[in-house]
This record gives sequence, structure tokens and C-alpha cells, in this order.
Amino acid sequence: MSLDGKVAIVTGGALGIGRATCIQLAKQGAKIVVNDFGNELTAESVVSEIVAGGGEAVSIPGDARSAGQMEQLVEAVKHAFGRIDVLVCNASKGATAATFAELTWESFERQLTDELKAAFEPTKAVIPTMMAQQFGRIIYLSSTDGKDPTPQYIAFGTAKGGLDTFARYIAQEFGPYGISANVVAPGFVRTDETFMISEEEARVIGSFTPLGRIAEPEDVAEVISFLAGDGARFLTGTYTPVTGGLIME
Repeated sequence: MSLDGKVAIVTGGALGIGRATCIQLAKQGAKIVVNDFGNELTAESVVSEIVAGGGEAVSIPGDARSAGQMEQLVEAVKHAFGRIDVLVCNASKGATAATFAELTWESFERQLTDELKAAFEPTKAVIPTMMAQQFGRIIYLSSTDGKDPTPQYIAFGTAKGGLDTFARYIAQEFGPYGISANVVAPGFVRTDETFMISEEEARVIGSFTPLGRIAEPEDVAEVISFLAGDGARFLTGTYTPVTGGLIME
């Protein structure tokens, strides 16, 4: 599988799954735009790693929830590379744990807004370019919490459930323009940002999966890479849980 000549934007690309995705897409030949907000130095380190490996990448900071900043991002990418082929919507504020009894409407609304705007605004910004090209691949990073409730994550899970539905509507509306939209839904993933448990706890969690371990960021990145490539040319509107079989579709 090759992504030679393709241009990919990865929001939240500086850390964890985003970082692994940038590196994996670059290995397939894509030109990478590392977009992040508040992690600019780390984003530059991703660029340096890709360039050191013979790839091409730039870092363009910006808040994925901001329409203006996403429009500026798209213009900068088009100026640098002339086109946009792949958008990976990975930016997320993360989950805030709270039971429904503890939750206020304001905190619930904030989680919904943060998660959905971080998909809505980048999509809104790239769609005109992809329509003009008659080609595009959009991959949304969701969570199995959107379908399989986890105690105390009602706000996050509801937001991700909304994202899953949003992706299907994008797939339906823009399929005639050669644009696909698919969802990747990781379960528990070992990352610097989220991995705050012991190795023993990780082993126990992993033991519940048929494959016997928790996911690494690279496991998720390779699924994203597949959906970005020609091998997924007839897939759109799909939902792929990356859980080692803990959740099966």
C-alpha cells in the first residue's frame, strides 16, 4: 500500500495515536501536516522524526475547534502542497469522569461541544478542496465508549456516539464527490497521556481481550493508514473498533 504524493492532515498529531499516525502515514509516502494546539514543540519533534526518516512533513499549529484557525490551516496546506487528500480528526480534549448524578448541563455541553467541534470544523474546512479534487479520505477517531457505556463517562461516550453518527452523514452526503468518511474506535490504548496504570493493571486489562494485550498507538495508526489508502477505496461510513477483540462488530 502506498500513499505516495498524498497530503495528510492529522489533528492532535503531536502525541499518542496522532503521533503514531503521522509517522505511519509518512512511512507510506504521504506528506504530513502535524496539527496540534498547545503542543507545538512536540509537534516539531514529530516533523523532525519524519524528515530524518526521509519523509516530508510540516507542523502547522491551530485549535481544531476554531473555524478561523482551521480555514487558515487549509490555506497554509494548499500553499505548501497544493492539495489535501487525507484528514485524520484525532484532536480531543479527553474524557472527564463524572456520573450523571454529578454532571451539570454546562459540563455535559462542554464535552459535547469540544468533541464535535474538533471534528466539525476541520471537516468543514477541507471539504471544498476535496470536492474540487473529487477525492478525499476522512478518518474520525472515536471511542468504544460511544457504543459500549463505561461507568462515569456518559458525557464523553455521548459525544463520541454523536461523532459516529456525524461520520455516517458525511459519508452519505459526500460519497458522490469521491470522499469517504470512516470511524476508528480504539478501546484502551497505551499512551503517554492516558497510561496512568501499572504494568500489572495493564496485563489484567489485556487478559480480557482475545488477543491478550492492550493496544499500542501503532495498532490504531495502522488501521487509520489502511483507511487512508487505496485498499479502502470502497469503504465509507464504517465503524472499526480497535480493541483486540474485546468489542466485536
